Amino acid sequence: MASSEIEIVSDSNEHKTFNGNPNEVHIIDVFSASAYGDFDKLRKFVENDGVSLSQPDGNGFYPLQWAALNNFADIVQYIIERGGEVNAKDNAGQTALHWAAVRGSIAAADVLLQNGARVEAADVNGYRAVHVAAQYGQTAFLNHIVAKYHADFDVPDNDGRSPLHWAAYKGFADTIRLLLFRDACQGKQDKEGCTPLHWAALRGNVEACSVLAHAGSKEELTLKDKAGKTPVDLASDKGHRHIALFLVFETNRCCCQVCGTLTCSGVIGSSDYLDLDKSNALRAQTKRWNHRICSAHRGEVGYAPILFSLIVINAILFISCVLLAPNLTKVTAMVGLWGWTAISLAVGSLFMLVSCSSKDPGYVKTGTGDRSDAEDHLLNIDLNSNSIWNGNWSQLCPTCKIIRPVRSKHCAICNRCVEQFDHHCPWISNCVGKRNKREFVVFLCMGTLTSSIGGAVTLQRIWTSVPALSTGETWTHYVIFNHPGITAFLVMDAAIFIAATVLLSVQAAQIARNITTNEVANAIRYGYLRGPDGRFRNPYNHGCWKNCSDFIINGHTDDDEIAWPPLQQVAR
Repeated sequence: MASSEIEIVSDSNEHKTFNGNPNEVHIIDVFSASAYGDFDKLRKFVENDGVSLSQPDGNGFYPLQWAALNNFADIVQYIIERGGEVNAKDNAGQTALHWAAVRGSIAAADVLLQNGARVEAADVNGYRAVHVAAQYGQTAFLNHIVAKYHADFDVPDNDGRSPLHWAAYKGFADTIRLLLFRDACQGKQDKEGCTPLHWAALRGNVEACSVLAHAGSKEELTLKDKAGKTPVDLASDKGHRHIALFLVFETNRCCCQVCGTLTCSGVIGSSDYLDLDKSNALRAQTKRWNHRICSAHRGEVGYAPILFSLIVINAILFISCVLLAPNLTKVTAMVGLWGWTAISLAVGSLFMLVSCSSKDPGYVKTGTGDRSDAEDHLLNIDLNSNSIWNGNWSQLCPTCKIIRPVRSKHCAICNRCVEQFDHHCPWISNCVGKRNKREFVVFLCMGTLTSSIGGAVTLQRIWTSVPALSTGETWTHYVIFNHPGITAFLVMDAAIFIAATVLLSVQAAQIARNITTNEVANAIRYGYLRGPDGRFRNPYNHGCWKNCSDFIINGHTDDDEIAWPPLQQVAR
């Protein structure tokens, strides 16, 4: 596939220098003058020496192509006015617009297209400007010619490969997002029967596979090429084990969303997904993943009912086996006060669990009204002038077809975009985001207090009620065999205490820094979290005091207020 990719060769004059100084270019003709943007010398060659701008050099390249490649819009305009053919083709059938697409020269492309350049001009390989832009990851250029000049973003080349195929092959995730956002066909197969996901899996492009898989359906994830290989097969054959596992995960997720009764043997047991003879370890791990995925997605309920039941059972055990147990000493006023405080906190925890589980975490609105109108608006939107556009291509959601706020993320489980996405918590069966994070933190606080107070009261009750032990008998042995209800309570209470305390500590540290769990885990992916030196730098961190006070008062922070302008808004 790579052998047929467009190649732009350097001009033979490009490497010539003047007086041995490598920083000073020797301009000797109209081609080097166009390539390096020397307008004065170009005009001298044309107006004084009478050199033609419509003739190619020895390699078949035109001055217009060199000017377009390096985005010299004024020189492009001058060449066209002086007789340069706007649609002239070199030996490979490439026009100046093809060359502009290589480096994303938008200004030069505007001049070319406004002067009659054909946006659908194809070279000998069938590549159009959209293909070249996808091959070189020029996302802004691609969006520009699609939005402004209505270029066909889903057209195949001579081998049946669309721009989406090329973006997936080269691993340009932002270009993939744009094409999917504009409804490029993900299931289109080339002459070899490969879809974009086949090429991404073959090359081991992790993020490209992630974007395609999240936006794809079960049918698109399991399509076979002419050799009978699925994307999972190709990833496995090439040794991309992590990608194979991820694609299996996504395939199972799609299957579970279609029918909530999928069994492990019904998906992973076949050779459609994996050559099991080549990787026994992969087979075993894949089955475990499949079992967990099916269990988690069946019914789309999650673990919130289980956690709710555990809290209720623990509260009942505490009341019956600790506070009201007849074989323990009489409850004092102080112990009773703390004991019923723990019960009150447990009831409050149940209310907070229901609240953060049922509350909207901050779903980004996808628009209302007739779907066709919404699609037309989205497909023709000019991202370069949109008021909410911050230059971050990861703001495009191919699934929801929206431009989402910078710190939001699409949750594959909820299948919605969530503002200030923190993480999807299976224990509350909901995402944690902008609108329910405060409730989630309060729930963790109450859980920590409930378990710590309940545990302390229980230990005090046991300590004051244990009689003199016989020789060789330990305190732990006595409690386990004489108070099994208390033992069960302490085990569950300890598990809740450890989990709630750890989560609360993590959340508190992140709130103090005004950063989310998703941003911490994927900091390398987001350009807005890097400073001028390339190191981590959070533009939303206003200091511990302001971060915490904003969170306590409002439940979230204002993303429009940044401590300093980020180096770049583009995510990976």
